[in-house]
Order: sequence, then C-alpha cells, then structure tokens
Amino acid sequence: MNLNIYNMNRGQLTLLGSTICVMLSVLFSIKLLLAHLSNWKKPKEQKAIVVIILMAPIYAVDSYVGLLDFRGSEAFFMLLDSIKECYEALVMAKFLALLYTYLNISISKSIVPDEVKGREIHHSFPMTLFQPHSVRLNHKTLKLLKYWTWQFVAIRPVCSILMIALQLLDIYPAWISWTFTIILNISVSLALYSLVLFYHVFAKELAPHNPLAKFLCVKGIVFFCFWQGIVLEMLVAAGIIQSHHIWLDVVHIQQAYQNILVIVEMVFFSIFQMSAYSAAPYAGMKDKKTD
Repeated sequence: MNLNIYNMNRGQLTLLGSTICVMLSVLFSIKLLLAHLSNWKKPKEQKAIVVIILMAPIYAVDSYVGLLDFRGSEAFFMLLDSIKECYEALVMAKFLALLYTYLNISISKSIVPDEVKGREIHHSFPMTLFQPHSVRLNHKTLKLLKYWTWQFVAIRPVCSILMIALQLLDIYPAWISWTFTIILNISVSLALYSLVLFYHVFAKELAPHNPLAKFLCVKGIVFFCFWQGIVLEMLVAAGIIQSHHIWLDVVHIQQAYQNILVIVEMVFFSIFQMSAYSAAPYAGMKDKKTD
C-alpha cells in the first residue's frame, strides 16, 4: 500500500503517527519479554517483571482503541480507562512482590530479618496526621506498608465496576464522578507512598537490583497519565481546548488528546524498561527449578 503523507489531513497523520508509536511500544516490549523468556532462570522474580513490562504495550493498545473510536460513549471510554487503571493496580502489587522476592522475605508472613529490624521509618505530611513522625520497622509496620499497597488493588476494580454500572444506568451526576475521583486519588497516592517508604527502608539491600529505575517506570506511567488528565480537564474548563465541530464535543476532543499523549509516552517508557528491567542479570545463571 502506497501512503502519500503529503495528501493526508491532520487526523490521518495523527492516526498514522499513533499507529507507529503503538507498534514501537509493542515491539520493544516483546523484545524485552523474549529476552526474559530465553533467560528464564528466576521464575518468581521474572513472572512479576513480565507483568510490569506489559504495562506499556497494554496502555498503548488500550489508548489506541479509544483513538480509533474517538466518538464512543462515555461508558466506552470509562471501560478503557478502567482496564488501564486495574492493570496499574496489578502492577503495583507485582512490583511490591518483586521487592519482597529480592529481599528474600515471604510476602505472606512479612517476617522482618533481624539485621534490619528496628530501622526508623519517617512519615511525612499528611501521613503524620494519622501516624507518628517516626516508627520502628517491625512485623507490624512492614505488614502495614503491604496493606497500604494492596488496598488500591482491591479498591480500583470495585470502583471501576460501580462507575461503569452507574454510567450504563445513566445515574452518574457530577458529584458521584468527583467522589470516585477523590477516593481513587487517595487510594493510589497511599499505594505509591507505601512503595516509596518500602524502598527507603530497604535501600541498602535493594541497591544491587537497581530498584529506583524500576520504581520510576511504574510511577512515571501512573504520574503522567494521571496529571496530564488533570491538566487537560483544566484546559477544557478554562476554554483553551474547544470543539469547532458540530459532530464532536469538547469531552471527546479531550479524550483524544489524552489517548495520543499516552500512546507517545509509552514508546519512551518501553525503551526505559529495556534498561530498568533488563534480562542481562539472568543471562548465564544456572536454572533454579525450585525458585
């Protein structure tokens, strides 16, 4: 098929560029996935890594579907957003499990090794409203960090089901939308906060595994997707983003911008993941069948 980009309109060029970006995200992620599969030496670690590296292509494909049907219903876009955000919750749970595996700590028992027991955990505002400024690491505090991450894994899908059901029933006033937004923002912020605390507490033990780069991959995707959505809503409210089409309202234009931005960003995150979650550390290892 002969494509003449000079005769394409802006919409066609946008779709072509988005298609290329999605293909690149999928290509880079598949390349990294195959590298892990060909060096499958620590299944417990690498299963979690596979779930995490699939985040970029899933986000890219999900946003691309929304871009192809950019005049879809609100329930349709809510379903697409819910797929991304529920997968985000799964990724956070898997990332925490990966850190536990690196530390050789049972995530079910959360037994603190003697050499790190008693380390100080410093809380920052607004958590100091509910927790002491400084606490000692023990079985209870480690379990609390785990539950703070897991609460988002439970709350996100429940909220998604309720939001979609209410949208389909046409019972979705603005105050309900804002209520869900506030609940989810508090929930995801608490989950990210607990992961940051966990990283700081075990920074020394986790250092050989380059945890900061791994965490930035996860947090970066969550951060950009969330805050650019807020910025786009503000631009719509300020009248900067407007609709000049009778057949397309400003909400659909905002959603299209969001999908385009996510598609482009996932290319960079899929490249970043190739370094952060490289299969190189597993190359040359002996197989661990009992891992």
